[in-house]
Amino acid sequence: MTDVKSNDGRDLSHLPPLRDVIATHDLAAKKAFGQHFLLDLNVTRRIVREAGDFNDLHVVEVGPGPGGLTRALVESAAVQVLAVERDPRFAAALGDVITASAGRLQLVEADALTVDPVDLVPAPRAVVSNLPYNVGTPLLIGWLKRISEYRFLALMFQKEVADRLVARPRTSAYGRLSVMCQWLAECRTIMDLPARAFTPPPKIDSAVVRLTPRVRPADDPDFSTMETLVAAAFGQRRKMLRASLKTLMREPEPVLLSVGIAPTARAEEVDIDGFVALAKAWRATR
Repeated sequence: MTDVKSNDGRDLSHLPPLRDVIATHDLAAKKAFGQHFLLDLNVTRRIVREAGDFNDLHVVEVGPGPGGLTRALVESAAVQVLAVERDPRFAAALGDVITASAGRLQLVEADALTVDPVDLVPAPRAVVSNLPYNVGTPLLIGWLKRISEYRFLALMFQKEVADRLVARPRTSAYGRLSVMCQWLAECRTIMDLPARAFTPPPKIDSAVVRLTPRVRPADDPDFSTMETLVAAAFGQRRKMLRASLKTLMREPEPVLLSVGIAPTARAEEVDIDGFVALAKAWRATR
């Protein structure tokens, strides 16, 4: 009888433990790259299970490191896994996984800030990644600009950043990132991870957030308009909107009133629909 798993490159049970890989290749985590390794394969497999449906999917992973999450992705139903890694030390460490994957895992040695996953793999696509802490937010903002090109994003952040993504109005975590993410995607925390789950352990806990693209109406504001408005509104979050928006509008009060927002309101009091309506009204005055 043919062993289907070994032929399709999803059986990685013969590979050495990740701690042995780290020792063999002398892969100490680099603080400058924001590296914290997730070595428990039970945890990485759970992340993949919770992330969503991988059938027919082309997956991009940023910062694979020694390959903990990478192994779980290769074991999944994904058609292709493409890992983007800027640290050349990990190319050799991932060699065994690449060989065992029967062509389903490829490695691109590049800075993730300089490449676009949409250009790297065909649709349907997703990004699943334990993001380096020092570039997680700028990477996310870049991917949000083309969120409709993805089936989903499943991304691990520092817990405080993850909390901002899913925060509700009138909470301290609600801000620019909350509005931009929830405007474009359904955002849900699918897993919390304590600091002790990582090697070396970071100073704070982490969480995985799944972002599923929303269907946007034709008259929705463009990304730049929304981003500029929200940045101004939250730039001085304790100020009333009639004051904070003066950097964009000569007379903010009539525009605010036209969409039912009190000029004395602060940015954290306005929900996603309110910001969308405000962006449309501001666009109409320009």
